[in-house]
Amino acid sequence: MADALTVPGTLGIDFGTSNSAAAYRLPGQTARLLPLEGAATGMPTALFFNTEEHRTYFGRAAMGQYLEGEEGRLMRSLKSLLGSALLQEKTAVHDKLMSYEDIIAIFLKHVAEKARTALDGRLPERVVMGRPVHFVDAHPERDRQAQESLAAAARTAGLGEVSFQLEPIAAALDYEQRLQAESVVLVVDIGGGTSDFTVVRLGPQQALHADRTQDILATTGVHIGGTDFDHRLNVEQVMPLLGYRHIGPTGREVPSGVFFDLSTWHLIQWLYSPKALAGARNLKSDYRDQQLHQRLMKVLEWREGHRLANTVEQAKIAASSTSAAAALELDWLEAGLAAQISPEVLHSQLQHLLLQVVACAQECVQLAGMDKPDAIYLTGGSSALRTLRDALQQAFPDTPQVEGDLFGGVATGLAYA
Repeated sequence: MADALTVPGTLGIDFGTSNSAAAYRLPGQTARLLPLEGAATGMPTALFFNTEEHRTYFGRAAMGQYLEGEEGRLMRSLKSLLGSALLQEKTAVHDKLMSYEDIIAIFLKHVAEKARTALDGRLPERVVMGRPVHFVDAHPERDRQAQESLAAAARTAGLGEVSFQLEPIAAALDYEQRLQAESVVLVVDIGGGTSDFTVVRLGPQQALHADRTQDILATTGVHIGGTDFDHRLNVEQVMPLLGYRHIGPTGREVPSGVFFDLSTWHLIQWLYSPKALAGARNLKSDYRDQQLHQRLMKVLEWREGHRLANTVEQAKIAASSTSAAAALELDWLEAGLAAQISPEVLHSQLQHLLLQVVACAQECVQLAGMDKPDAIYLTGGSSALRTLRDALQQAFPDTPQVEGDLFGGVATGLAYA
């Protein structure tokens, strides 16, 4: 029953690795996305803790604060920590020690406040959150812990006891609203952290059923997503400029750990600790070319790791949407320093990851007992990657691909769940 503090209906929250969204639906009505940042319904899953103002920024404002060089800490890809031991690690935020679960709760509280504002000061009586098919591959206990941690963060954020729905199933429920006849669909949900697949029977008659269990023919998922694509491109196209695979005076490569962490969104912040900085400085003797080491130390001492990662991400998006190479502008690091990401680089560097993603999609179709689906429904920001769509087209040559709302479809579907 709704009370004075709630409104009827369902709030769907898609807490994503890279982007988040929320949608609201009254029974019998069409779901609508809610504004989370100005008029924008999608918001980057990012927080910036401004140390001078003692204030927290979210989404695009958080990224803007960081890229403008404001003093503070940027945090992204927090969803990637769910199911890991790092989630309960304490870190200093505004002169307090907080766990990363607490920081997730801060972000979710901000989403809840934006939803409450859009709904005249009250939250819906029911909240459904999305979750990937697997938070953690091949580890059921850690997967269960991940969902419990997300539920705990939601309670701390004031959302109460939330229920969960698999993100690809939510995307399917969104797609179903536009169908005029029954169709068996492969839902492809490629987010920042995971690739999830569902083969589901959809249509106007199916939508009338309260229990959709029999319509879900198969689900699969793999812990590969957009941040993994970014990581690979960062390591191969940028990190050699800082010394990755550089042969030192002893004939051995510079130790690679720092480069892998510097290319991983949710690990970058750890490299700014005094211990990590001292370790990076001690690598100096492993370099034959000291200019490479100086670049590495500039990135770390200036706390520009996230800026570097963002540059790679934007170049990936640009190279995927055109046939031309996208420049990586690195003048801020060293005058005249540059690199690029071309469509050919995307194909060659991401091929191994994409083969795993497509194999998971094929497994889903096989588990459903089918040769091919009637259609492939694409959602999630990373599903826009042209090389991914080409790989899916090769695997399912006669199956039409339908693009959904890449950043809002899951949230909308959760409101229908």
